[in-house]
Amino acid sequence: MTATITNLPSLYDPFTTEAKWQKFWEENQIYKADPNKGGEPYCVVIPPPNVTGSLHMGHAFESALIDTLVRYHRMQGRNTLWLPGTDHASIAVHTILEKQLKAEGKTRQELGRDKFLERSWQWKAESGGTIVNQLRRLGVSVDWSRERFTLDEGLSKAVAEAFVSLYDEGLIYRGEYLVNWCPATQSAVSDVEVESKEVEGNLWHFRYPLTDGSGYVEVATTRPETMLGDTAVAVNPNDDRYKHLIGKTLTLPITQREIPIISDELVDPAFGTGCVKVTPAHDPNDFEMGKRHNLPFINILNKDGTLNANGGEFAGQDRFVARKNVVSRLETDGFLVKIEDYKHTVPYSDRGKVPVEPLLSTQWFVKIRPLADKALAFLDEKNSPEFVPQRWTKVYRDWLVNLRDWCISRQLWWGHQIPAWYAVSETDGQITDNTPFVVAKSTDEAWEKAKAQFGDNVQLEQDPDVLDTWFSSGLWPFSTLGWPEQTPDLAKYYPTTTLVTGFDIIFFWVARMTMMAGHFTGQMPFQTVYIHGLVRDENNKKMSKSANNGIDPLLLIDKYGTDALRYTLVREVAGAGQDIRLEYDRKKDESPSVEASRNFANKLWNAARFVMMNLDGLGTGDLGLGTGNSQSLIPNPQSLELSDRWIISRYHQVIKQTTNYIDNYGLGEAAKGIYEFIWGDFCDWYIELVKSRLQKDADPLSRKAAQQTLAYVLEGILKLLHPFMPHITEEIWQTLTQQPKDSPQTLALQGYPQVDADWINPALETQFDLLIGTIRTIRNLRAEAEVKPGARIIANLQTDSESERQILMAGQSYIKDLAKVETLTIAAGQQPSTVTKKKPQRGLKTIGLVIAGLVFLRVALAVADTVDNVPFLGTFFEIVGLGYSAWFVARNLLSTPARQRFLTKFFASPTEKNLSATAPQAPQAAEKSIAGVVGTVQVVIPLAGVVDIETLRAKLERSISKAEAEAQSLKGRLSNPKFVDKAPADVVQAARDALAEAEKQVEILRLRLQTLV
Repeated sequence: MTATITNLPSLYDPFTTEAKWQKFWEENQIYKADPNKGGEPYCVVIPPPNVTGSLHMGHAFESALIDTLVRYHRMQGRNTLWLPGTDHASIAVHTILEKQLKAEGKTRQELGRDKFLERSWQWKAESGGTIVNQLRRLGVSVDWSRERFTLDEGLSKAVAEAFVSLYDEGLIYRGEYLVNWCPATQSAVSDVEVESKEVEGNLWHFRYPLTDGSGYVEVATTRPETMLGDTAVAVNPNDDRYKHLIGKTLTLPITQREIPIISDELVDPAFGTGCVKVTPAHDPNDFEMGKRHNLPFINILNKDGTLNANGGEFAGQDRFVARKNVVSRLETDGFLVKIEDYKHTVPYSDRGKVPVEPLLSTQWFVKIRPLADKALAFLDEKNSPEFVPQRWTKVYRDWLVNLRDWCISRQLWWGHQIPAWYAVSETDGQITDNTPFVVAKSTDEAWEKAKAQFGDNVQLEQDPDVLDTWFSSGLWPFSTLGWPEQTPDLAKYYPTTTLVTGFDIIFFWVARMTMMAGHFTGQMPFQTVYIHGLVRDENNKKMSKSANNGIDPLLLIDKYGTDALRYTLVREVAGAGQDIRLEYDRKKDESPSVEASRNFANKLWNAARFVMMNLDGLGTGDLGLGTGNSQSLIPNPQSLELSDRWIISRYHQVIKQTTNYIDNYGLGEAAKGIYEFIWGDFCDWYIELVKSRLQKDADPLSRKAAQQTLAYVLEGILKLLHPFMPHITEEIWQTLTQQPKDSPQTLALQGYPQVDADWINPALETQFDLLIGTIRTIRNLRAEAEVKPGARIIANLQTDSESERQILMAGQSYIKDLAKVETLTIAAGQQPSTVTKKKPQRGLKTIGLVIAGLVFLRVALAVADTVDNVPFLGTFFEIVGLGYSAWFVARNLLSTPARQRFLTKFFASPTEKNLSATAPQAPQAAEKSIAGVVGTVQVVIPLAGVVDIETLRAKLERSISKAEAEAQSLKGRLSNPKFVDKAPADVVQAARDALAEAEKQVEILRLRLQTLV
């Protein structure tokens, strides 16, 4: 194939590139799953973001992690499905729409349910897709054809099926129970939707007089207004202070209601006075105590947080206003004893942002214990699901052990309306706590059941409440695949493979899914739960709306590109489940860490441009490398040189390392390893090593081997990096492989590189570490001595290690090329081997020496014939010859090191050994030089004639004096108590930092001065 595009543009434009490939992938349905195809399934369901949401850094982080895993497993040949979707978010949508209505001077009750829902769907159509479109900007490889919404018809059918089934099995019931009530949203909320906050409050002490007039008891409370609903006072049965009062009655202040003194072991004698007021309708512990002692349940609150008629003179007052007024009245009546400052926790509604009220209410509940026990059995008997990191297993287990019945009804309109219909004709047209009902999957089924039970004239009204959002989300892993129908998707992709989610919703969502799945499918919904951490801000603080420290990922995408942000978020993960920190300058809206990833993308782009500029317009196919998944892409391994074998060995080591990391959820470690290989080994070293071989006048075989190796490793790099940075790798791969424009393949569907152990050569890599260290040391010494960049120098290397000398000799050409060395001497103590550039006449000299040797041998044989005829003389020479042969064999052939020296000297490969054939006398040491060490190799660079030694020495001494003076000045300031005590802390710390820097600079400069030996 002839190249149509010989190279990439000079500058990488992430914005054009990313938009192009996102469009291509989606329009060509590259990620559309097919359950009828072969391959081991790999399925992930997206943690559905709220339809009200917009992309935040947590979404970006989670999506980057999931997409990395999904792309990797797709390239591994698995039949992959990443299923996207959103959650209807009942409370969040209600909050938005009710604010809109309030601005219009309306309420949802005035609007009516049908009109409100019509408006809700309209809002969803106009604004609800915001986060989906933003997720597309991240380039996530989801199957958009399978996008789901929790209120879709299919998912609504699954919800009705689950509700009716659980009800028929006795696992869903309707009853009066104490729930967490949010006055702001006027809805029940689950325990996990409650956030406990520590507040500075008060503890009020009141006297409750005994009815017989014999005295009083003192109680303490943090919620004085609830005393209006007290129905008892409780003491511990073992508390000697109050045993004599058990069974007596008290007259409740204000209400004048007579209430009993009861004993209950739940009472803590050490809290307050040891006497506690009991309000069964407004406290969870009191609720249980009330049931145990058959106490009355008196509700004093309306659903909006005001007091009802049971509040007497305080009816209609807001709960916090009533609190003040109740305290004032008790003080006036002489019942207030004291008020203490008291720090305690108050439960707040996560959505309403106000303190919740325990409220007695008739609601729908799931009997949770049977579901939780089944999930526990899977965990304890099969370790299913498996948590990564493993420490989260205990947290998950503790949730399952301690669960109480789950209140699933919400007093809202947007959501899945509870599939229960009340026969209101039986209770005067009203829904009451005692109205009979039927549960059905549809309205038609409800009418059939109701007529059969109550007659043809029955009047039905569906329960106005909706189900808790987490009820439908609990079905997500299998309802999205078609359950309750037995679909091909369900058969192929369920149970799903991996769930990637944050630790903060282990109970909100993870436990709900495992309980529902265990009950309805008999399997856990996923094999592995990968728990990721949080994205923290530049000060290592958790990002939150309340702290106003969030970072808009779209802003960073617009500035640096999607790949740069994705790669940064994944690379920052130091271990599975760990939080990550994102550097950010809020004044400039810049991120140094994301900028570094953009620079990495540019580095890769420029390296790819260099490679393709040196392929003579050929693609990988023209070079004999193919473009597919083959691992035998190098056609002639024998033609490879030392550096080629080294980079290919390193490449296969990185494949092995990367796959091992990803398979074990070490995504951050995998990203960093690929980065180090690309930037360091490939770009900084291998490309530099082969530049001379790519010249037009270079040896053709060497040039072709370099081209093949460059293309082979570059294509492998693109495949390795693709799951992390999909856009730039796709763009480069398309050009490198010269895909046809009309029907291109895509990198996203290529095979991930596989390790070929035959290419891995640890010994060679160790050798190259020494060569690279030597080159780097020479470069550093040049810089320290301020040698002009273009000047070629003399370098002397000394080591007592024979193996190190062999390595240095083998890589002499690399050292000379990359460190700009004219004459390189490699010495063992005082026996150096001087390496100079190979002379073109060397071959002719060798031929001449061979011919001369043959002539000499012929003359010697003739002389030997003559001598052999002389008496005794022939025998003498035979004895001498035999002795010499024995000495030669013992010295050069018996031991392994001796053989290596002998064979290397006479039979070395010019490509891999290139050793000098001579060992001249050690040269005189340079009078003035600069020295360094790498491993056990001493590197000495004579400076005479290269730099002005005295000028350099003087410059270093002046720099030392200046740095010492700066350090002395800073020490003086920091030893002054007035400065340390009175200056701002940041100024003092800045001075300490400057002192440490100055002292370090002095140390470095002195070391440089000492190297001028």
